[in-house]
Amino acid sequence: MTLSNTPQTKLETFPDNVTLHLEQEGTGRAILILHGGAGPASVKAFANTMAQYGRVITPTHPGFGGTPRPEHFAAVEDLALTYLSLLERFELSEVLVIGFSIGGWIAAQMAVLDASRIDRVILVNAVGVQVEGETIADVFTLAPQELSALSFHDPAKFSIDPTRFTPEQKAQMAGNFRTLAIYGNAPEMSDVKLRSRLASVSTPTLVVWGASDRIAKPSYGRAFAAAFANAKFELIENCGHLPQIEQPDTLTRLVVDFALTHDTAAPGGPGLNCL
Repeated sequence: MTLSNTPQTKLETFPDNVTLHLEQEGTGRAILILHGGAGPASVKAFANTMAQYGRVITPTHPGFGGTPRPEHFAAVEDLALTYLSLLERFELSEVLVIGFSIGGWIAAQMAVLDASRIDRVILVNAVGVQVEGETIADVFTLAPQELSALSFHDPAKFSIDPTRFTPEQKAQMAGNFRTLAIYGNAPEMSDVKLRSRLASVSTPTLVVWGASDRIAKPSYGRAFAAAFANAKFELIENCGHLPQIEQPDTLTRLVVDFALTHDTAAPGGPGLNCL
């Protein structure tokens, strides 16, 4: 399959009977986008924007969006290893990895395990580390309106009316939350070992946070950034847990300034044209 500027979908099977649903768009250096608990739809518009700057791959984590998840495939490390296998299988190098919420946890775990094919890491309102005195909201106990109130600076602009959901949408949302709980070891949504291991990651890392995030507060994000050997922290004002939805232009500018302005990857280099 040759990647073009037209969005394409591919199913790719990996060891352990894991099938990935991959969305692909754009040309140039490889950009891997890892969605959060809201599912692949929550990063779709951002992925479309990023396709102006490179070859974007957006996998759906198995179990999200109605996709199958093998019962044994049940941890963030499983996801990280599979995505590292994806980079290796398609000989991708100098990859920009962008992870949102639990996707940020996956990205951080990838960098801990093997950053040899990763050029830059960007974590957006990520979860996954334990920080003394900081808690992550238990999203599994919240009604949709309560979750929205914690997720957005201005929740009125992004209000959710679950009574208008189709049965299919309700089933998919429920499936997303069940899968998130499994991968995130709910309600902890963290790995006690991860924070100490981030000191070994020398890959340039950007941690972006919405100033009004009440799922995981900015102080948690600052501690996350400080755990890396080579990271910077950026705060987005008037923004909550989902900058890609609430402040997409600001997020795009931060990503481009950090990772793409001085791009060292060869345009049209090795990568997704082999998918």
